[in-house]
Amino acid sequence: MPQLTAAINLKIIMPELMLLVAAFIILLAAPLTRKRIISPALSLIAVMVSLYFVIVSWNQQETGYFDMVVCDNFCLFCKLIFLLTCGTAVLVSRDYLARRGIDRPEYYALMLISTAGMMVMVSSSNLMVIFLGLEIMSMPLYVLAGFMRSNLKSIESSAKYFFMGAFASAFLLYGIALVYGGTGTTDLRQIFMSSGIALQKSQLYLMIGAAMILIGFAFKIASFPFHMWVPDVYEGAPTPVTAFFSIAPKAAGVAALLRIFMIGFGTVHAEFAPLFWILAFLTMTVGNLLALMQDNVKRMLAYSSIAHAGYLLIAVTAGIDEAISGALFYLLAYGFFNMGAFAILIIIENKSGGSNHIDTFKGLASRHPWLSVFLALFMFSLAGFPPTAGFFGKFYLFSAAIKAGLVWLVVLAVMNSLISVFYYLRPIKAAFFDHPDEDEDIRKPVVGPMVAVALFITISGTLLLGIFPGYILKLATSSVFMIL
Repeated sequence: MPQLTAAINLKIIMPELMLLVAAFIILLAAPLTRKRIISPALSLIAVMVSLYFVIVSWNQQETGYFDMVVCDNFCLFCKLIFLLTCGTAVLVSRDYLARRGIDRPEYYALMLISTAGMMVMVSSSNLMVIFLGLEIMSMPLYVLAGFMRSNLKSIESSAKYFFMGAFASAFLLYGIALVYGGTGTTDLRQIFMSSGIALQKSQLYLMIGAAMILIGFAFKIASFPFHMWVPDVYEGAPTPVTAFFSIAPKAAGVAALLRIFMIGFGTVHAEFAPLFWILAFLTMTVGNLLALMQDNVKRMLAYSSIAHAGYLLIAVTAGIDEAISGALFYLLAYGFFNMGAFAILIIIENKSGGSNHIDTFKGLASRHPWLSVFLALFMFSLAGFPPTAGFFGKFYLFSAAIKAGLVWLVVLAVMNSLISVFYYLRPIKAAFFDHPDEDEDIRKPVVGPMVAVALFITISGTLLLGIFPGYILKLATSSVFMIL
């Protein structure tokens, strides 16, 4: 009993506890009040309190629960990304849900629980706890995808996401079992120390187990060839949920991959580097080429998220500290400008009655000039134009890859970025240079107060990380030193 008491360290899990407590309060208090603003307000308060605990824990590396849970700068930086994404997703959700008659408190509780799962996932050095966090993250997402129960596409989205997610979890769990069979442990640090002996005695178990773990996470981050579920799931889910899907689970999956393959499988990373190289190239190429053919902006952003997963896999391929810090910077920047793009899509969708077609952007500049400027900012950042956050995110990532000797992969990534410029410029062209159809609703889009706050946060983040990237990069670099 004294050992168990000593292992408990509530301080290192306070960010997760705040979100879970708020989620349970929302579920319990919902039947007692008819005020719909209570749930999003409590969610935002929980996010801010959790963010406070993340900030005060910086540079205070601790462990607990028999060293299965860690609190280092790497996990804290990732938690910052999750909380900012969750907070902005809550801000853009209320008007969207209210217009469709689905503004229910359980929506916000599910989003908070999923975010807590992501935090558990990146806060552990044990494969079983990482798997536990993955499932806590995924289960609410399956429900959120089908939150519009009267919409067949939403139901289809939930079903596809559930079946594909279960398939990925099975691969991941079986991979963990094989790694345990080869090394006798699920702790990443012990796996690293015993991997030399395991390669001599149980090489097949270790290598196949690591490959199956990679396949499981490839599903979660939508890497080729496990990406085909993305466009249908993203299109059918409510747009604020799609925005959340495209950032937070991807960031959690990439962060878990980095921790697993930089620590636990660090000794066999060189054997997996060619596979990562191929996955990175095919993922970004397929994502960009398929995005070129889309007239639906929501599906275009879905395929775009696949391409960005390919860029992030470059960091896993490189495996050096500069690449990891570049990936963390890129994930934070991507959270800002991608969420901003979805916020504008939500505004346009609310005006057009649910249409995501690119024609709904025609003539936007004449009706709402500032909204068109913000749209251009986010699209330029997604494409990697300076001086936006997207430019410096790719710059740091590609520079680290060149340092690691991945020159040809960087050349292919730059070519892919050039391809992406075409489809990112299409909404800008429609907004500034095309005239709306005669039967098109020409009313000015309405920007609610909560969406306006979300736009302010995403615009500020996109510009500040583009103009003053040095400070955030230093934080990302200090996070990498902690994990390595």
